[in-house]
Amino acid sequence: MKRGANGPARSRRRITTRAVEALQPGKILWDAAVAGYGCRRQGRSKTYFLKYRVRGRQRWITIGRHGSPWTVETARREARRFHGLIAAGIDPAEARDDPNRDMTLAELCDLYVDEGCATKKPSTLKTDRGRIARHIKPLLGRKPVRSVARADVERLLRDVAAGRTARDEKLGPRARSIVRGGKGVASKTVILLGTIFEFARSRGIVSDNPARGVKRYPDRRVERYLSAEEFGRLGAALAEAAQEGASPAAIAAIRLLALTGCRKGEVLTLHWENVELEPGVLLLPDSKTGAKAIVLGAPARELLASLPRLAGNPYVFPGERVGSHFVGLDRVWRRVRDKAGLSDVRLHDLRHGFASVGASGGDSLLVIGALLGHRQAATTQRYAHLSPDPVRAAADRIAGPPARREVHVG
Repeated sequence: MKRGANGPARSRRRITTRAVEALQPGKILWDAAVAGYGCRRQGRSKTYFLKYRVRGRQRWITIGRHGSPWTVETARREARRFHGLIAAGIDPAEARDDPNRDMTLAELCDLYVDEGCATKKPSTLKTDRGRIARHIKPLLGRKPVRSVARADVERLLRDVAAGRTARDEKLGPRARSIVRGGKGVASKTVILLGTIFEFARSRGIVSDNPARGVKRYPDRRVERYLSAEEFGRLGAALAEAAQEGASPAAIAAIRLLALTGCRKGEVLTLHWENVELEPGVLLLPDSKTGAKAIVLGAPARELLASLPRLAGNPYVFPGERVGSHFVGLDRVWRRVRDKAGLSDVRLHDLRHGFASVGASGGDSLLVIGALLGHRQAATTQRYAHLSPDPVRAAADRIAGPPARREVHVG
């Protein structure tokens, strides 16, 4: 035992419950495991505290009195949490008076949606709201933000994957909310939760992100590419559906998807003012990747030129309501694909099919990416295995038998 600068004797061993119980009045125990963490006795009271320095100032903060809920270990964990705040430049004493101190995860999610999503597209925000409401809030919403640990995030991942949040809820006479969960949804929910905690960290609400480093389920995305024969069956099924009275707008929209590789939302919300048949381009003011131009092939130009324009409706594919675009394309698509014997093909797979035709025909990934409007070359890389491999072709040519050389002797 050594005499400290302020008088009381100090111990530089790891604090134990036995040592705290035996602590004499006026004495201080200093923990060897966490810098600045200690316990002192004044009269009958034994109090855990942390001595620290932040922004050039030395401070003391009381953690709590020995007993329930504060024990040697719970106080040590709190001291470590304070160190995390200090590392982020936050004074724990000031943070304790923060109105966000007792914020629940549900309240943090609401704050994130209100103030942290200004740059997100409405469709992305809608998806985030759904995952928050269906998975994050039911499983962790009541938990205080600052008590969420990595183990809680890992448990959420497992629970969503196992379908614990799955439900089938009737919303009205013709509407249902079906939530299935699964590994893919679980991984994406954890990614969103990590984004929410990064937002909280930037606001000084938390000092750490418990979702960082959580191992997610592997991405088992399977791309579906239509063959030339399958495209032929699809064309026949579309013609048959049109003869049976299916919506002309829906049939034309599906055809344009197959002929351009556009996304469903890009086609359904397409305005006539953004269509330029000469030189043949769609000028989209907004898309998943921002404003972009889509080059039209001859079949796509012919299709668009054949479509009627509805007075008072700006959409290429008008809906039943005045001034609206067509809705219910998925329902028509399911009927068409079943006719074609393509029940495993999603509407979005027409985009992959469009790209796969170009790749298998020898078009470069750069050209395919430009047609699809990809910003990142890595996004187009998924089609690389479909294209002829120039490196392999060169290797075969070089390693093959030498070409016959004719020698002329003069």
